[in-house]
Amino acid sequence: MRRGWGLACSTLVLGGLTGVSSGLLSRFLDVIEQVFLGFVESPSLAGPFLAPAWRRLASVVVGGVIAAVIWYLLRNKTAKVPSVGKAVKGAWMPVWQTVVHVVTQIFLVATGASIGREVAPREVGALLGGVWFRVGRKLGLTEADRPLLVAAAAGAGFAGIYISPLTGALFGVEVLLGSVDLATIAVCLGMSSISALVGGSIRGFDAYYMVGSQDFSHWTMLFALVAGPLAGLLGAGFKRLTSWAESHQTTGRAILWQLPAVAALTGVVAMVLPEIMGNGRALAQTAMNVTSSSVLSFSGSSGRSMWTLVLLFATMAVWKIIATVFTIRAGASGGTLTPSIAIGAALGVIIALLSTLVVPGIHFWQAAVIGAAATLAASQQAPLMALMMVFEVCHLQAPALMPLTLAVALATAVSRAVLSAANRQSAAKRQSADEVKQ
Repeated sequence: MRRGWGLACSTLVLGGLTGVSSGLLSRFLDVIEQVFLGFVESPSLAGPFLAPAWRRLASVVVGGVIAAVIWYLLRNKTAKVPSVGKAVKGAWMPVWQTVVHVVTQIFLVATGASIGREVAPREVGALLGGVWFRVGRKLGLTEADRPLLVAAAAGAGFAGIYISPLTGALFGVEVLLGSVDLATIAVCLGMSSISALVGGSIRGFDAYYMVGSQDFSHWTMLFALVAGPLAGLLGAGFKRLTSWAESHQTTGRAILWQLPAVAALTGVVAMVLPEIMGNGRALAQTAMNVTSSSVLSFSGSSGRSMWTLVLLFATMAVWKIIATVFTIRAGASGGTLTPSIAIGAALGVIIALLSTLVVPGIHFWQAAVIGAAATLAASQQAPLMALMMVFEVCHLQAPALMPLTLAVALATAVSRAVLSAANRQSAAKRQSADEVKQ
């Protein structure tokens, strides 16, 4: 009975604290964007499209230089900050180092670097969960409760910054804990709900992505049958690339030139394609803004054809992948969720453009949303979290769940098969190499 009251108290306190931290991180991002790029992102202006090309380049380069210096000092001169996964398993997150690490992530994303910002609020949540557990032992909590509180608080941090309570809860349950019981579900759901309420009170409750209002027709189910497997292949490939980047990430002195160099590359490309900047919101929203009238207008001007539009979205998606992978490889910390949504949304629009004569009943924003959810599920290997994240951040209606669920299921199955085959191949190569050495 005492443990139950301890968990309830922990849920209330940590839900509120993570909501405040997530809301403040959102406000900090707005301030940095205003200072460096002269805009504050919103569904109606998701990227620095109005900023001069030179300012986009200067912003991301300066951000890369500053972040490189901070991370070099942080990783080589102080106690290292463990990942959220390691924190759930018992690793201690040093307080001021974690705070600096988190703020640097948000700063780098705000200046335009191509990487997700969702890791930062999760790390703050994990830090708060660990600190609270030490204080809350007097409430009757046991050592077995520590992973639950840290994981739930990490998920709540995510919920507070994207105002997505179900996604935050599923992140804690599906990704971090991998187990389901009544206490786990209650704590994760309760904490994420409170965090979303508090975070939304600070930054607002508007949808993160602005989408259309048309109903999802039966044609979207047919579209999902095609888009799901293709998104599975794309997501699996993106996961392999980001996993390679993380396993070979620069941590030593080389970060002082590698991260600024990648930032400069991102900035040069962003002078022409500002959609690749930031955590992926700009590219995803651009894809979701495509309409039939805009396609006709684009195709009919200056002799351009629909193939030009296909090539444009393919180019933006490829550069988004390149910029994200090499930003991680060069030493940046951050996430891959929203970059996955961005490249998935671009894939969805490309498929819709190529299939307009075959599947006439689907709107381009619906194709983008389906592609985003499926690619996210494939790259993260977390279908429930991916499904709920796209559903919540777009404020979709219930009928959207039918094509989204089908696409997510197919993408997850295809990506899992691809990744399993790749892992078996890698294991076989390592075994052969070991046999040769012997």
